[in-house]
Amino acid sequence: MTEHETGGRRRWWVLPVVCAAQLLVVLDGTIVNIALPSAQRELGLTDASRHWAITAYALAFGGLLLIGGRVSGALGHRRAFAVGLAGFAVASALGGLAADPVALFAARAGQGVFAALLAPAGLALLTTTFTGTRERGRALGVFAGVGAAGSAVGLVAGGLLAEHAGWRWCLYVNVSVALLALLGTALVPADRPSGRRGRLDVAGAVLSAAGFGAVVLACAEAGPRGWGSPVVLGPLAGGALLLAAFAAVEVRAADPLLPVRVLRHRARCGALLAITLVFVAMFGFYLFMSYYAQDVLGCTPVQAGLVLIVNALAAVVGSTVAGRLHGRVPPAALVLPGLLAAAAGTAVLTRLPPQGVDVLWSHLLPALVLTGLGLGCVLPPTAALATSAVRPEDTGAASATYHAVQQLGAALGTALLNTVAAGAAGTHLAAHPDAAPVEAQVHGYTTALTAATAILLAAVLVTAPLIASRGRGTVPAAR
Repeated sequence: MTEHETGGRRRWWVLPVVCAAQLLVVLDGTIVNIALPSAQRELGLTDASRHWAITAYALAFGGLLLIGGRVSGALGHRRAFAVGLAGFAVASALGGLAADPVALFAARAGQGVFAALLAPAGLALLTTTFTGTRERGRALGVFAGVGAAGSAVGLVAGGLLAEHAGWRWCLYVNVSVALLALLGTALVPADRPSGRRGRLDVAGAVLSAAGFGAVVLACAEAGPRGWGSPVVLGPLAGGALLLAAFAAVEVRAADPLLPVRVLRHRARCGALLAITLVFVAMFGFYLFMSYYAQDVLGCTPVQAGLVLIVNALAAVVGSTVAGRLHGRVPPAALVLPGLLAAAAGTAVLTRLPPQGVDVLWSHLLPALVLTGLGLGCVLPPTAALATSAVRPEDTGAASATYHAVQQLGAALGTALLNTVAAGAAGTHLAAHPDAAPVEAQVHGYTTALTAATAILLAAVLVTAPLIASRGRGTVPAAR
């Protein structure tokens, strides 16, 4: 047995501590969205610049994840995790104290930098601490449930804080969560650094950060500018070229940032592809559910968040079940039904009416339950497949890759489906000049949700051959 397996109950402290950090990272993505209108008014942000409060975080987080995974392995995952928590707390406090837009944007970028270290270190701690099949499944189930619930919790918490305490507390709340988790790291068993003494893959680090950052920036600009804008096409093409160059460099590097052996296994690639497509579809789903609840049904942000709590609870149930079944059934038996359930949920909303009569019971609740259960079933097995059976020194890289494809999927999904919705709404108004604006708006949502359904069904078709096997949740060890 390993040192962690004989460590007794103390190692189970890893789970709540890492889950607190996971909640911190996920919650921050939505809680700031709710706080942004108030921050814009107080700090004088322009409509053209306000998105940088979101984009600065996404650029730093997505662009530096692979570097964060490498640093985590070199420092030791517990030490890197603690540094990430401390840095995130400081950046959050500075954001809450911001007196002008530049200070807020810089603080948000700082949060992204430390989140890029925190996220892969946390997942690596889980996978190296819980090595038994059943206990790993349970741990990843809880971890996935917290992650799935974090977005909805952020909406509710952000609405309450912005309404009753002020937008700055949407950032200050991160400090308390981060400090509690930091105190908890004293109870986490120590791990050893990976022992890699090679030179830092500088070329790979620069290319990966620039490539990921350019793609995320293009996706962020696609919403307000459209995909045909040079401001979008330039970074998108440049990012694709930089990532292609990154892949070429990693194949030849003596000590690569992302070893090719991490991506050499069919099942691991299938898991990464599945979770990317899920995030593409689901982040558009969350966006439209929030808009529909507020713009069509007249809900407040807090009420809209409470509606989405149904999805969060269903995701917790799905991830708990998936975690308990880990090792007992093949990963495909969880991932593929999960994708189909999520597709069924988005399909329900393709018939969404522009009026709000009984729509909560007939459309929203079934969709929220199905998508939540589906997401919960997909997250634990894909996390297990993405991070299991890698060399100890590659754990950080595998964990970072899993988080990186989620970030890319979320950025691409939000931009892509928002563009589809806007285009469909405009086309509907042009074809029906007498139509009410809300009718065109809902038509745009249903068109985009049809695209999300197609993406989830495509995910079933392309990932089934990759993850289908007779195994019980593992992949062959990397060589």
